[in-house]
Amino acid sequence: MHASDHAAMGTEASDPRPLVQIRDLTKTYERGKERIEVLHHINLDIAHGDFVALMGPSGSGKTTLLNLIGGLDSPTDGDLRVDGVAIDDLDGDALAAWRADTVGFIFQSYNLMPVLTAQKNVELPLLLTDMGAAERAHRAGIALQLVGLGDRARHKPNELSGGQQQRVAIARALVSDPLLLICDEPTGDLDRRTADEVLTLLQQLNRDFGKTIVMVTHDPKAAEYAKHTVHLDKGTLVAEPLDGAH
Repeated sequence: MHASDHAAMGTEASDPRPLVQIRDLTKTYERGKERIEVLHHINLDIAHGDFVALMGPSGSGKTTLLNLIGGLDSPTDGDLRVDGVAIDDLDGDALAAWRADTVGFIFQSYNLMPVLTAQKNVELPLLLTDMGAAERAHRAGIALQLVGLGDRARHKPNELSGGQQQRVAIARALVSDPLLLICDEPTGDLDRRTADEVLTLLQQLNRDFGKTIVMVTHDPKAAEYAKHTVHLDKGTLVAEPLDGAH
C-alpha cells in the first residue's frame, strides 16, 4: 500500500463520537399470528476506526444486527445512528443513496457478476454516481491494487480462485471509500490459509486506512483479527460466549 493510495481512498479522521450508536434496539418479525423478537433491547457503540467481530450461535441475531447497522433492514423499536444519521428516518431513495455513500458490503458468497471482469465488477457501485468512466476506471484500479489484484483486472470471476474473488469483492466494497465495511461471514467459503490472507487484508484496511469494520463470523480464529468481539445469544448481548458456542 502506497501513500498515493492513502490519498485516493482516504484515511478516516479521528472523531470522538461513536460511528455507530445503538440504543434500546429491538427487532421483531411477524410470522403469521406469531411475533418473534430476534433482538432484545440492544445497546452498543462502535467507535470510528474499530474492528468488531459479532459472534454467537446460529439464530442469535448477529446477522440481523449486521443488516440493521448496514441499513438493509429497519428496527422495530429503539434508535440506531451511523455517523449521526438516524437510518430509520430515511425513505427508499435517500436510504439507497446513504448506503451507497457510507457502507461497503462484503458477503460470504462474493456476489460477483460472472460476465464482467474484475475491473468492471469493482466499478459497479460507482455506476450509481455521476462519476465519469475514466474516473470510475481509475478508482477501481486503485482498489484492485490495494487488495493485491492489480494484475488481475481483466480476469473474469471463473478465472480467479475463491480467495481472489473475495478480494475483488473487498475492492468493490472499498471503491466508493465508505465509512463502514459490513462483512457477513467473509471467509466462510475459504480454506484456513486463504481465510487468514483475507482477514489479514481486512486488518490492514482497518489499521492503515482507519476503516471501521463490523464482521459477523462463527470462526473464533477469524475473530482474533478484530480489535473487539461482541457476543450475542438469543438476541441479547452477553459478556462471554455461553457453553463455548460461537
